[in-house]
Amino acid sequence: MKTHRLVVVLAVLASGLAPRLGAADGPYRKLKEIPIGGEGGWDYLSVDATGRRLYVSHATKVVVVDIDQDAVVGEIAPTPGVHGIAVAADLGRAFVSNGRADNVSIVDLKTLQIVGTVKTGQNPDAILYEPVHHEVYAFNGRGKSATVFDAKSGEVRATIPLPGKPEFAAFDPGTGLAFASSGVGTLTVARPEGPDKLSVVQTLATPRGSRTMTLDPKTHRLYVAAADFAPPATGPDGRPQRPQVLAGSFKIVVYEMSGPPGR
Repeated sequence: MKTHRLVVVLAVLASGLAPRLGAADGPYRKLKEIPIGGEGGWDYLSVDATGRRLYVSHATKVVVVDIDQDAVVGEIAPTPGVHGIAVAADLGRAFVSNGRADNVSIVDLKTLQIVGTVKTGQNPDAILYEPVHHEVYAFNGRGKSATVFDAKSGEVRATIPLPGKPEFAAFDPGTGLAFASSGVGTLTVARPEGPDKLSVVQTLATPRGSRTMTLDPKTHRLYVAAADFAPPATGPDGRPQRPQVLAGSFKIVVYEMSGPPGR
């Protein structure tokens, strides 16, 4: 069997790491909001810097946004239990992880039609495209593994066991900054200072519940998924239930660099 090599760089920002600069002093500021609307929750977002599109998981579909016009231009469906979207611009394809179906949809970027599926482990969540070997890595949450398949043929090449539940991280090679969004209403901007040290540059205030984000490497803008929530209800057992997204409130909040990153 062919040997597969995957280098995963995870920027883990510990809660005890105090920020050096306040939100007003850092390189990023809020620019605008892009309304999406509809009903249901969301997970990951992905930018196609070449095609100038933003792909947003939403309920059982993927919403496609033109990021130069800030307008919704289409959708990919059905994608049951959608989690992530990996874009292979060089192949004219996207790959969507469907957590409820235990598979990945292969999508034609021109037509936004699903042209095939690949079977994965249980609950494929985060997903990445590796352009050198034209491979896709689907990180299976409940399956505690990564499914590796050929992006051109859809042939599964390997299943890599992983200790624990795999998730995701962000990094901008153009500015050297790393980012971590959280559901408590903060987005941390940090700079690697060595192989095992991160220095916080800025802590941005974001809407509560905005736990996922993506980056446009061309403009260095950040896109954060957000919505308004109804007051939490109490279940039959007396415990508070998960807050529900208010219909029509789903949106993308855009942050831009207001100045040089600095040190």
